[in-house]
Amino acid sequence: MGVGTVGTGVARILLQERDLLASRTAVRFNLAAAADIDWSWDRGLDWQNVRLTDDPTSVTDDPGVDIIVETIGGYEPAGSLILRALRNRKHVVTANKALIATRAKELFTAAKEHQVDLLFEASVGGGIPIVKGLREGLVANRITRLYGILNGTSNYILTKMHEEGLEFPDALKQAQEKGFAEADPTLDISGVDAAHKLTILASLATSSIVSFESLYVEGIQGITALDISFAKNFGYSIKLLAICRCLDGKLDLRVHPTMVPNSHLLASVRNELNAVFVRGSYVGDTMFYGPGAGQLPTASAIVSDLVDLSRDLRLMDGEHFCNRSINTEAEAQTVPIEEISNRFYIRMYTQDRPGILSEVSGVLGREKISISSVVQLETQEQDEYVPVVILTHSAPEASMARALQRIREFPFIRGEVACIRLFSDTS
Repeated sequence: MGVGTVGTGVARILLQERDLLASRTAVRFNLAAAADIDWSWDRGLDWQNVRLTDDPTSVTDDPGVDIIVETIGGYEPAGSLILRALRNRKHVVTANKALIATRAKELFTAAKEHQVDLLFEASVGGGIPIVKGLREGLVANRITRLYGILNGTSNYILTKMHEEGLEFPDALKQAQEKGFAEADPTLDISGVDAAHKLTILASLATSSIVSFESLYVEGIQGITALDISFAKNFGYSIKLLAICRCLDGKLDLRVHPTMVPNSHLLASVRNELNAVFVRGSYVGDTMFYGPGAGQLPTASAIVSDLVDLSRDLRLMDGEHFCNRSINTEAEAQTVPIEEISNRFYIRMYTQDRPGILSEVSGVLGREKISISSVVQLETQEQDEYVPVVILTHSAPEASMARALQRIREFPFIRGEVACIRLFSDTS
């Protein structure tokens, strides 16, 4: 259902790699039907023996169909069609991260009630097998840390800012010209797309339902070339990082720009690539890395789910399939962002006169935020305002929020006061 970019990639694999799949799975996959609202353009495929339709319900209701692949995207009609397929006892494979992130309890409950499976490897990380890795490869582990670069558009933009000195608008324009960013890139640059994916990974890591609304989400729109330059001088790279940490039985879940030390593997993830760093209680540290989007990587992930389901479909009468659903009875508890502590980078433009740093440090001191270092640059132009950067030691988010509110009210500050969190791998 949905034969656009990704759906066409899935169809290409099923139609052109039948012998390869059969040799590896002992199952022959037969593409029975394909549904899309627009068949006016050529997908470059031979659709012989495939029923083409513009009515997706004729697929969900077809008694001869075992598995439905949903690649429509978005919330509706995809959500209603998936539920209809599950209630018709069809296994479903989807790449729909937004739907899984926001309606997981409803969808997995329906799958369980009707004794079918709902698989979603392609919803996170494109061709990276991170879902299977968490669900199967690391099944013996309690996941204590998960850090992800989960949005290729944002990572491409930040890479170009880091390597070419571009400002954000120019890097975004280049990403759009290269096809890495949509005409409307809001979901990517705002952090919402990465937050959808983090919700899914956190649910898998904890075998529970994680509320998307409980995540703290911040985008990269405010990052400037000056911030990138300071980060490089301090030995950091700025990444849009998705964070999941287990803290005393609760989850610290957030997505925001983060200054990652260049010594960490995540700092070297460039351009549109994705990576997920995972720490397990027994395996230790692992990292999954690769293309996070694109027609064929995503289609590859969908077909891997089809192969998994083929094992269920070969079970004898009376046997039950291996339900890999998230436990819908367990709901994860999260830690509010205000209760988390971080180190911070603060950048502001202040008037170049004595006493200003004392006033700023006084505000931080009253919130018991200690300063690690201060850098003040001299401007080349005749400008009474100069950029000042402060790095702090670890401090509670609530304290920093109060301090920033007061600092932003000072009359000697021009423009926005930027605040970026520094990567921390401690509890």
